[in-house]
Amino acid sequence: MTTRAAVILEEDLRIPAEICTLEAFRQWSQGVEFPKRGRIDYLDGTVEVDLSPEDLYTHGVAKTALAGELYASISKAGRGNVFIDCTRIVSPAAQLSVEPDIVVVLWESLQSGRVREVPAASKEEGRFVELEGAPDLIVEIVSDSSVSKDLKRLPVLYARAGVPELWTVDARRDSLLFEIRRLGPDGYQVLPADAQGWISSPLLGRLCRLWRTRGVLGRWTYGLELTEKPG
Repeated sequence: MTTRAAVILEEDLRIPAEICTLEAFRQWSQGVEFPKRGRIDYLDGTVEVDLSPEDLYTHGVAKTALAGELYASISKAGRGNVFIDCTRIVSPAAQLSVEPDIVVVLWESLQSGRVREVPAASKEEGRFVELEGAPDLIVEIVSDSSVSKDLKRLPVLYARAGVPELWTVDARRDSLLFEIRRLGPDGYQVLPADAQGWISSPLLGRLCRLWRTRGVLGRWTYGLELTEKPG
């Protein structure tokens, strides 16, 4: 009989030995012993832990700009909800439990059952801890500690989960990367940008363009522009 040992990454961050299946990870992530810091995801049999602090100007500010515009286009328009950080998305089909940077779920996806709200352990009315299924849009912003995860492993699993639209942002370099991917029969396809950088979003039904500029003290400022499609 093989005995598994718990993994202790730091004094207050311990991964129990029995966390070797998605169901075991879900039970752990909903419990009181789940770490309160870091991003801890389950990716098809692997527990991935990222304790790196969030970079203020290549991650945090970009996320705020994207979430603000998406909130105006989705939540204020009455189409659904926009979630930022610590919103756990679970897909049994993809063997995935992850906390993306931004998640969009339309009301129609909840009504149809394509996405299900998982109740909290207390069973109190209106209290939920997970979203199970395929959100309508996921946004991932690349960090130094998550390059391979965000650009390679997660897109494959999000496609397997059936997430119809994936946005990827990488603001760590001189050239700002903003990609919109649409799910097709063979996985994600990166949608082309026109000469001015506009990309069509199937979810929003509009053209999108992410920009940034140096503001006060030379710090990056970001904006997500939306415009109607021509014709």
